[in-house]
Amino acid sequence: MAGTRKPVVEVRRSQRRRRTVSAYRDGERVVVLIPDQFSRAEESEWVDRMLARLAAREDRLARSDAELLARATRLINLYLPDHRLAAVPASVRWVTNQNGRWGSCTPADRTIRISHRIQDMPDWVVDYVLLHELAHLIVPYHNAQFWGLVGRYPKTERARGYLEGVAAAAGLPLSD
Repeated sequence: MAGTRKPVVEVRRSQRRRRTVSAYRDGERVVVLIPDQFSRAEESEWVDRMLARLAAREDRLARSDAELLARATRLINLYLPDHRLAAVPASVRWVTNQNGRWGSCTPADRTIRISHRIQDMPDWVVDYVLLHELAHLIVPYHNAQFWGLVGRYPKTERARGYLEGVAAAAGLPLSD
């Protein structure tokens, strides 16, 4: 990240904390919580690690609609090359009003909407949800042909398990 300044970092040591390290933004500064027994070298190492983790998370949150469309194009070329024309969406965008599903597709107008809830999830999970919605442009229903298309993505089962776990842990009534 050339040209960006390192944020002001406040390190808080805790006698109760034994092994875990966490960090969060508080306005313009970053607060890093570490065990009290960490040496200055360990503190420095963990501050750098946590700043990198926060930056990566913020990069994921900053994902744009244009990036989502580029990702869709890449997924079509990789996993749906025999359906290149049928799988091309008119638009793909992040939305904040989907609380009951991870994504949705309207085949009639070829639009795909992806829930903002997955913006900070791993790339392979976002890819799965996006490919799932792209497959709906080819096959509107969840039938064997549809699942055959989605199953071309090698991390389908892993991503489905991840999403089921997130939904269960959060008590979300999310559907496929």
